[in-house]
Amino acid sequence: MIKLLNIVKNYGNVHALKGIDLEIKRGEIYGIIGLSGAGKSTLVRCINMLERPTSGEVIVDGKDMTKLSESELRDARKNIGMIFQHFNLLSSATVYENIAFPLTLSNTPKSEIKKKVSPLLELVGLKEKANQYPAQLSGGQKQRVGIARALASDPKILLCDEATSALDPQTTKSILALIKDINKKLALTVVVITHEMQVIKEICDKVAVISEGVIAERGPVLDVFTNPQHAITKEFISVLLSNDLPAAFRGNEISEIKTEGSLLLLRLIFLGESADDPVLAGMIRTCPGVECTMLFGNLDEIHGVPFGRFIVGLSGEENLIQSAVNFLKTKDVRVEVIGYVRRNNPALD
Repeated sequence: MIKLLNIVKNYGNVHALKGIDLEIKRGEIYGIIGLSGAGKSTLVRCINMLERPTSGEVIVDGKDMTKLSESELRDARKNIGMIFQHFNLLSSATVYENIAFPLTLSNTPKSEIKKKVSPLLELVGLKEKANQYPAQLSGGQKQRVGIARALASDPKILLCDEATSALDPQTTKSILALIKDINKKLALTVVVITHEMQVIKEICDKVAVISEGVIAERGPVLDVFTNPQHAITKEFISVLLSNDLPAAFRGNEISEIKTEGSLLLLRLIFLGESADDPVLAGMIRTCPGVECTMLFGNLDEIHGVPFGRFIVGLSGEENLIQSAVNFLKTKDVRVEVIGYVRRNNPALD
């Protein structure tokens, strides 16, 4: 549906995008996450040519947008809706008129406009607000108007540029649920630009992490979330999933060698059915002489797949501990060996 091939965008001596390659398939919700200034908003604006790349190809639905004439580009943009962080509504127009605005610009007959706007009001839950003005609406309602307006021209693609950044957490959740619902009902391809990993986790199928104008990491959200490879990805994920050691061990030296009173700390990730399996109980039965202490644990879900993260401490003879680690590695669980660490208060051992 969308292919970006070697996209470069320069602003004088500033290199905003440095040869981006990206493919987004039809019907996907694809997230692009990055810090402020990383190039993510420039990248999404290259898709609808609000920003013209310095070089590279932007293929949307089989057409290279960089080679279209101005009139052809206007027609092609009708297939690409866009919603923004600050809504960009007409303050002197009603909700109905704001949604109808792109249709009015294209001289669509009033009878046709009504046929399109009324179902959109229903879709975004604003049927009773049709005659109100933006000043009378909450932030979430304003964004719903923005979404409906973006859908007025029956686009195939919806671009969301930081669409929830100005909203509170509860409203953000409802707007993300609406976008996901629209993706399913209208079979839209959705591109989500954000700096928040929670947004990616909530609705995206795939994610690309952009840093300093290049794609640092990409893949299915579940894979990237549970096994991040790049430092910037780990930084984003750490906001939701702390990699800090439990407080009782924090700040102490980590060693590869067992010392008196130390525990071998493991970070374990369980996915899918293994999240419900008694893997640790099986380890204890299989490796008698090893004590296992649960130090941290949480269960979550990504796209319906159970996802568990735990930190455990193993104590006992070193060879028995290694047998326990080997046992875990044979199971459907990701094992990260943190190292041997002593508690801050040895009396608790």
